[in-house]
Amino acid sequence: MQNPEILIIGAAIIDILARPVNTKVFDTGSYPVEDIHMTTGGDALNEATILAKTGHKVQLETVIGEDEAGKFILNHCRECGMVIRNESVRNEQITGMNVVLVDENGSRSFLTNPYGTLRSLRKEYIRMPFPDSVKIVCFASIFVFPEIGPVELKDIFRIAKRQGKIVCADMTKRKKEETIKDMADAFSYIDYLFPNDEEAMLLTKTRNVEEAAEQIKHTGVGNVIIKCGKRGCYVRTDEDKYWIPAVEDVECIDTTGAGDSFAAGFMSALLAGRSVIECAKEGNRYGAKAVQYVGATEWLRHEILDGK
Repeated sequence: MQNPEILIIGAAIIDILARPVNTKVFDTGSYPVEDIHMTTGGDALNEATILAKTGHKVQLETVIGEDEAGKFILNHCRECGMVIRNESVRNEQITGMNVVLVDENGSRSFLTNPYGTLRSLRKEYIRMPFPDSVKIVCFASIFVFPEIGPVELKDIFRIAKRQGKIVCADMTKRKKEETIKDMADAFSYIDYLFPNDEEAMLLTKTRNVEEAAEQIKHTGVGNVIIKCGKRGCYVRTDEDKYWIPAVEDVECIDTTGAGDSFAAGFMSALLAGRSVIECAKEGNRYGAKAVQYVGATEWLRHEILDGK
């Protein structure tokens, strides 16, 4: 695929999901579950997969190993029609894998390999400047990579803005006690930021979503969109602040990748030129689809490819 319209930067790994699991798993040598399966995962790959399978031209900037797990991811990307450069495969790396334990309520816990590619992306692995055709550059999760801190993020975002790109970013929980002050310079280049409520309040040391959004907005972020699960999302723009309620009557099976689906839905609407409120509603819609199935992108097979 030539001329990608959106470029996603971040982790691409393998997820092994088991559901439902509870603490009894540690009390017995054998524990039956309803479902165990392997799928692609990682915030960037999840977002890229959803966008590619819903008709967008996508490039993925990531790092994977030259091993069987890496080959699985590479084949997946190519089958989805997304651009992934040969340089993303590095023979000295071990492709990251997560074991995802999903409980009866859809909440999940992760077993991760800190020495795999989940944590090993570096700024020098990302080809810049970005392709001219790209409209949106999205850094899929701030705080995931030890070698990409505030200084490196600022450099990446600054280059994107100089090229006239829309800059989007997602985040996870801070890993090194970073503060909102530490992140301010990098955040000032972001047009749309998608933290969840826990991540936003932890970073800003606030007690509610609205306060967290205000502190983040003061760094210069164009639009703060805080994902809040069953409550929907909270939006803070230059002009407005408001809640967008979640989709009603949704059976939550597994929350894995729900935030990635939200981000993909938001950016899909953004590429179509829709307003922030319409983009947020689309994000909620994608997130609601995701939680009804086990796995981050499993919903695509049922909701998109089957035409439901």
